Amino acid sequence: MRIALIETALYWENIRHNLDHFHFLFDDVSPDCKMIFLPEMFSTGFTMHPEKVEEQELKKVPGWLKNMSVKYGMALGGSSVTSAGNGFFNRFYFATPDGGIDFYDKRHLFRMGEEQYHYLPGNERKIFNYADWRILPQVCYDLRFPVWSRNRNDYDLLVYVANWPAVRQDAWAALLKARAIENQCYVAGVNRSGEDPRVSYSGGSVVFSPKGEIVSYPSKENESVIYADIDLAKLRKFREKFPAWMDADDFEINKEQP
Repeated sequence: MRIALIETALYWENIRHNLDHFHFLFDDVSPDCKMIFLPEMFSTGFTMHPEKVEEQELKKVPGWLKNMSVKYGMALGGSSVTSAGNGFFNRFYFATPDGGIDFYDKRHLFRMGEEQYHYLPGNERKIFNYADWRILPQVCYDLRFPVWSRNRNDYDLLVYVANWPAVRQDAWAALLKARAIENQCYVAGVNRSGEDPRVSYSGGSVVFSPKGEIVSYPSKENESVIYADIDLAKLRKFREKFPAWMDADDFEINKEQP
């Protein structure tokens, strides 16, 4: 299966411009691609002012994802600011060409950016199922907490969408590779580029194989599009040949944040 990561700068707190921009980029994605992943908060940038974003604009995002997924015949995933209940969530949406949509709410809120003062944490580990692939969605800072993403032999592809600052680029690459090796899965990490009012980003979007090898490559048509060909049969064969997962420790996760 071919997947694509879209790495691009974002328009600050401007949902309409961001959605138009991604729609334009989708036209450059190869039609044989089956899934596309967008960066964290792809519709606004990493804003700590969710209350300033018009609620009607926020409500358009999941519907837009569903429409784009149906139009292009590809599953689409990425996180967006979401207003729900008594607060806001950093929500990873996953839309499928049959018109369905699921979501995961970011559990680990970025303390150094004071995200915990503006968003509510999720407490449910989700698995998305699409085209025989089991997909574990994660968002940015989740990458630093391997217990939350530990493979219980229940997923094949681990996806991190991020606004990961350039100053910590080495950590981004090292942790993504480690997650692939320790969980014996494919790992896709899609990061933004450009700048927001406080932070610079240098991309580094990549896909690692279960052996920790880079299997992604940039599109010849548009450098913002990064492809990877992932193979479920090869993954299963590798796990059978090297079944380290059978010796993993059993554990339970406290779903409530301390």
